Amino acid sequence: MDEMQNMNHVLLCGAPAGDPAFSHASRLERFFTFPLEVSRLSGTMDRLNIILREELLPELRPSRAGLLQVGGELRSFNNRSGEGSRLVITVFAREIGPPEENVWENQVELLGTLCKPPNRRTTPMGREICDLMIAVNRHYGRSDYLPCIAWGQNARLAAGWAVGTRVRVLGRIQSREYIKNINGEPVTRTAFEVSAGEIAALPDA
Repeated sequence: MDEMQNMNHVLLCGAPAGDPAFSHASRLERFFTFPLEVSRLSGTMDRLNIILREELLPELRPSRAGLLQVGGELRSFNNRSGEGSRLVITVFAREIGPPEENVWENQVELLGTLCKPPNRRTTPMGREICDLMIAVNRHYGRSDYLPCIAWGQNARLAAGWAVGTRVRVLGRIQSREYIKNINGEPVTRTAFEVSAGEIAALPDA
């Protein structure tokens, strides 16, 4: 795995929750998307959007237990259609196929730069939380802007970081629903973020 891939690595093992559908075409390549459900220890399901090249469609072969393993990168793009979330988070699949073991997995490792001031707050249940936005470089001079959350002691640590800090994050991708009022009407939306289990500020290169 090269240095660029080390900056953004995702490993999932979950159950496909729908058939692949055409997403878009780019540089004469066709891309497809499908939802993957991954269970947390609590039993809550995270429903994550997977994007893959057409050439990988024959590899969509879940195990007998119905689980599929996906290895790739966490990606973001700005939705300018005016419908849905403005920042769209997906998993770009580089490898896909049946897992060696039928065990739920949801792992992400990011190495990037803090691009917005941290937002530390307290939940209604009294838990400390800190919202972070991490920019992760990829090939061709592009970057992915990935929302992360840190809890408790990690939240207090991250709250002291300055914009431009190099950050390493280990955690899991999670989905959550929220209500947004649009033209006076409540609309259910889904947000995606990395829940950090481990975080660290890195020395400048």
